[in-house]
Amino acid sequence: MSDDSGIEARMRLAGLADLPLGEGATVPAGVLQQDAALLGRLLAGAAQSGGPGGRGVSDDDVAAGLALFEDMRTALDRLETQVVIEARRRGMEWRQIASHQGMKSSQAASQRYQRLVTRLEEIRQGIR
Repeated sequence: MSDDSGIEARMRLAGLADLPLGEGATVPAGVLQQDAALLGRLLAGAAQSGGPGGRGVSDDDVAAGLALFEDMRTALDRLETQVVIEARRRGMEWRQIASHQGMKSSQAASQRYQRLVTRLEEIRQGIR
């Protein structure tokens, strides 16, 4: 997705802000939002750590930040899977989904979806 299409997508979805959060999407979306905010604080603290009044960011803080990424990837994969399922439920073809995801073929979008589903199932089963 290009920067412009990302901006357009954010503006369009901002109009949905008054809708209630769906039960299924709340958990992964909330995890991503909270973790992204924590990482933002970490980086802001790291930028200010040399300045006066900064509490400083320790190596353990940075390590804790790195540890968040796997859960964030899983939450993002769940959200992407849910949105693709909704797109298919609404009759979108794989070529349309591919286009919106910045992919060149319907096969690429379908294969990505299958990889996501497989990855999430492996995580659920404790294989990953």
